[in-house]
Amino acid sequence: MKQTPMVTIKIHPSDNVVVARINLTAKSPVNEHSVVCKEDIAAGHKLAISDIPKGTPVIKYGHPIGLAEKSIQTGEHVHVHNLSLDGLGDVSPSSPKKGVFPKKINGNVQFNGFIRSNDQVGTRNYVGVLALSNCSASVTRQIARTIIPEILEKYPHVDGVVPLCHSTGCGIAGDEDPVKSLRRTMAGYLNNPNFGGAVMVGLGCEYCRMQDILAEVPWRDDLLLENLIIQEEGGTKAAVTKAVKWIHSILPQVNRATRSPASVSHLSLGLQCGGSDGFSGITANPALGAAADILVSHGGTAVLGETPEINRAEYLLIRRARTTAVGDRLARKVKWWQKNTAKMGAKIDNNPSPGNKKGGLTNIAEKALGAISKGGCSQLNEVLDYGSPIHSKGLVFMDSPGYDPASVTGMVAGGVNMVCFTTGCGSVYGNRPVPVLKLASNSELYRKMTDDMDINCGVIADGDATIEQMGQIIFEKLVNIASGQKTKSELAGVGDDEFVPWYTGAML
Repeated sequence: MKQTPMVTIKIHPSDNVVVARINLTAKSPVNEHSVVCKEDIAAGHKLAISDIPKGTPVIKYGHPIGLAEKSIQTGEHVHVHNLSLDGLGDVSPSSPKKGVFPKKINGNVQFNGFIRSNDQVGTRNYVGVLALSNCSASVTRQIARTIIPEILEKYPHVDGVVPLCHSTGCGIAGDEDPVKSLRRTMAGYLNNPNFGGAVMVGLGCEYCRMQDILAEVPWRDDLLLENLIIQEEGGTKAAVTKAVKWIHSILPQVNRATRSPASVSHLSLGLQCGGSDGFSGITANPALGAAADILVSHGGTAVLGETPEINRAEYLLIRRARTTAVGDRLARKVKWWQKNTAKMGAKIDNNPSPGNKKGGLTNIAEKALGAISKGGCSQLNEVLDYGSPIHSKGLVFMDSPGYDPASVTGMVAGGVNMVCFTTGCGSVYGNRPVPVLKLASNSELYRKMTDDMDINCGVIADGDATIEQMGQIIFEKLVNIASGQKTKSELAGVGDDEFVPWYTGAML
């Protein structure tokens, strides 16, 4: 007979707070901790299970997430009104400690993908239309819209024609790092194994020129590529006509690429979270981490990002670094974000969004401890600049913003051919050309947004599955999605507006 699940979740034995699994009302008993609630506490929020004197640490995940701003009594709600990071200081361990990493499996798990000439394997087969700048964005959209579904029905192995539009590409300084990053991102996107062909569309006078983008990365021999300049073609109508004619001419060749068996070692998985809540670090994130460890054990790649969202917990990754140099590189990336955020008169510690706080996350320390669990417990093998090609296997970190579309854009530019996106508040995110598998952190969200959520990780909090079991379920679902099964975002037609390159320079 199934036992009634507890009303709270204690993550680590040393924690002095627990997470409410359901909405708790004032004076309701929490029998598992012999505590009575002193006030209403929403699901996902923290409840003190012992007295916490003013100025002493609040412990969650076995780590301090801040100091009590005033004395907190047993049974009280712990959140932004009585918890602060001020004065917490450095909580990193005094000496590095290596973890127990997943063992490599000599298995033969395969998926059916599109094998490319450079030994990469695509999980989808798209044609891309890339705007070199915002000045060519409207023409780019017109080109993509002209290839209607009725045309694509003739080409069952082509997943679609996707417009890649963005808001920059001109009005920027010539050869500075932000411009190089933008060029690298655009080049990497088109070189992603999920594209079988692409046309670049420029106005003709922008900073981001085709020849500069072409020089950024080694191109695949089997990538069908065309360049088009609106000014040289004679304007909008002529440019659209020429591009559409070219796409029609290559569709039969792109369609000749068919799915073939390939090892899951060719899967490169982006690990993303957005709209997190108090359950994210308990259910969806660690379950995704377990799936990432399975993928890594089979020789695949998992890519963690969102540098601002690992702040105050980055040491957990640094002590897992393959070399001291890799760990130092990650530390420098975090310091860059701290320094540049301060220049704008802000603090990186203020990272949690209003939605995060509504869902129970108080500050960046708490958020980061949960976010890092997406990376499982694998060794950290490399730290990359935004949008850089991903050559390493295993767990990799890419420097990127916490803003979801920009973060994922960098990963896709690096070469990921799949993304897993965890969410607690809800998200309708998708990304063409890469399938996005969305994981709900709680069962209420899954029921409410079932048309957008692929997997319900809330069953962990409900007591119906373990993290390890959900990790296996996610991994098996990834293999099916990689082989062509549609995600909820693909079925909903979401993903044409999520190309958002991260640009840090001045607009001129």
